[in-house]
Amino acid sequence: MGIGLTEEHVALAASVHGVAGRGADHAALAGQGLLGLHLPEDGGGQGFGLLESCVALEALGERRVGGAYLPVVLASAVLGAYGAELPGGTRLELLRGLAGGSLTAAVALLPGCAIGPAQAELFVVPAGDGGWAVLDRGDVTADPLEGIDPDRPLCSVTARDVPADRLLGAAPVRELAAVLLGADACGVAAWAVATAAGHARVREQFGRPIGQFQGVKHRVAGALVALEQARAAVWDAARALDEARGPSTTSSVPPGAGPGAGPDAGRPDPRLAEEVRLAVSVAAVLAPDAAVRCAADAIQVLGGIGYTFEHDAHRYYRRALSDRMLAGDPGPWAEEAARMAVAGVRRRMEPDLPEEAAPVRDAIRAEAASLRAEEQAARRARLAREGWMMPHLPRPWGRSATPLEQVIIHQEFRDLGRPNLGIAAWAAPSIVRYGTREQQERFLPGTFTGEIVWCQLFSEPGAGSDLAGLATKAVRVEGGWSLTGQKIWTSLAQYAHWGICLARTSPDRPKHDGISYFLVDMSSPGVTVRPLKEINGDEIFNEVFLDDVFVPDDLVVGEVDEGWRVARDTLSHERVALGDSWGPGSRHTDLARHLSRLPGLREAQREQAGRLWAEGQAISALGLRVTLSQLAGADPGAAPSVRKLLGMRHAQAVSEFCWSLDPRDRYWSRMILATRAFTIGGGTTEVQLNIIAERALGLPRDP
Repeated sequence: MGIGLTEEHVALAASVHGVAGRGADHAALAGQGLLGLHLPEDGGGQGFGLLESCVALEALGERRVGGAYLPVVLASAVLGAYGAELPGGTRLELLRGLAGGSLTAAVALLPGCAIGPAQAELFVVPAGDGGWAVLDRGDVTADPLEGIDPDRPLCSVTARDVPADRLLGAAPVRELAAVLLGADACGVAAWAVATAAGHARVREQFGRPIGQFQGVKHRVAGALVALEQARAAVWDAARALDEARGPSTTSSVPPGAGPGAGPDAGRPDPRLAEEVRLAVSVAAVLAPDAAVRCAADAIQVLGGIGYTFEHDAHRYYRRALSDRMLAGDPGPWAEEAARMAVAGVRRRMEPDLPEEAAPVRDAIRAEAASLRAEEQAARRARLAREGWMMPHLPRPWGRSATPLEQVIIHQEFRDLGRPNLGIAAWAAPSIVRYGTREQQERFLPGTFTGEIVWCQLFSEPGAGSDLAGLATKAVRVEGGWSLTGQKIWTSLAQYAHWGICLARTSPDRPKHDGISYFLVDMSSPGVTVRPLKEINGDEIFNEVFLDDVFVPDDLVVGEVDEGWRVARDTLSHERVALGDSWGPGSRHTDLARHLSRLPGLREAQREQAGRLWAEGQAISALGLRVTLSQLAGADPGAAPSVRKLLGMRHAQAVSEFCWSLDPRDRYWSRMILATRAFTIGGGTTEVQLNIIAERALGLPRDP
């Protein structure tokens, strides 16, 4: 999944790949309309937004297209939305020249350093007091600079004269640059991940592909995780800027939009919405660093060949370093994110729904109002009876809700307090899909009303992540099966009425075959539950011993010996559930609340807090991207697995940081211990990285 999600964005990226693959020069890019994607038609553009330009930049970044493209897009973005002070005719003339390829530009992003050629016709330069100006070649002294990336022109710029009619005011040049450079960085990272994965699939050492070694597999999968997080951040920042800009037009500066001063200006600019600045800061923190990390990892996986001048790997590494340098030190961006988060700024992460959603929302809102008027017990009964507990399930157990309906139900039912089903949220869909009608009618109504509590009897002392290695056996007896074995890490087993249980029914068959899926009455003779005290003092996990426990034939879900298929269905619901809920008190929003109660932080602490906020906001953006993909009927690819992995690690990092700020805080003293389980339960971090590497990148499975 690239930065763009829609069919139109995918087609645009494919088209740009084709143009770049043919070695297109600046004139060819202009001829294809790529220089003015984000500009209005009266300014010579295509009438789209910055998001479309970011989609194109990512594709060009994968091809490492250099030259004047990016500074032209940046300069025209500044002029198109924030150049109202310029005379109208001059402004339109400049925009049309930039979009048509007859003008090139350089933009001074760092002291003494501008991105773009010294021979450019236009120069966007600081003009004092946080302001900017757009100057002609004759107004400046410009000389070429040698940068780390030989394919990207840089120059030094000194303004000789700043005509009053060329002042732009406090335009958000650095914010726009951070997002556009972030898109280029995503393209660099995408090339690096694809190149490393391709090499790891075919390069053999010690008699097998190096992609089969877990160290290599995890390095490449980790790079993909960083890339997907960066894409989500850049996507969100670009759409935030587009929302603030309003309709694409050169007639006026949109209300509520306008310039910002950049993170190093020392003060927030009220003309650039704080929510937009927050989204931009997140992209600036994550995307350039991701490109550097992915490019470095690619060189490591390539080995000696990656360090040679002949291979392109060093050129992508150089481009990544250049992107990070020009976007600005991530540290101040992170501090800016922390400042805004503590001040209460929040980025909206709700999907924009189509017009046809309105009547659906009206109907669901009416149902929610009716339920809201009920007493708690009656409301719970109706939620269960009417299919609101798991609305995506088919009727009568759910409402056969489409993805659009599910989103609206989630929004309209927020204050109704739908109970957490726990393990039942994983078991019920499998019973619906594979269970008999009798099993469904016996268990599902009570499950949804809360009368039946479930536990999961899957993991064993010798079969945790390697679930198919289980040893619990089920022996055929008259009328059913006798189960014997030990289960462990069984959450809330001491309170459960029923358990979903895997046992081996045909030990002579291959590992993933010969397993059956049983429903076990936890009050049956032979069931012994022994709570385990965890590191935080809780007793949620349990050992469960099964000693000749009888399970009748009518409590086998699915076919005998076909339980692995049912278990995989259950586990898929588990991973989605854990990915959507990172645990209490372990999100970036909890971090911000904690920081607001503390005295001033040191600089290093502010930077770390901002980085954690950026990670959390990007995880939320990933979730929104998954939702939008599902609404469009598209495959979200690796994003759900990436989000789960990031969410679990993020929860731990937030807890560790908050505790370090105040070790006496009882809540965070508890959370730093509780979150240790997050990267173990529901598939360890290592297993998740294997899944991402094998399924998303095609690396060979372990032998």
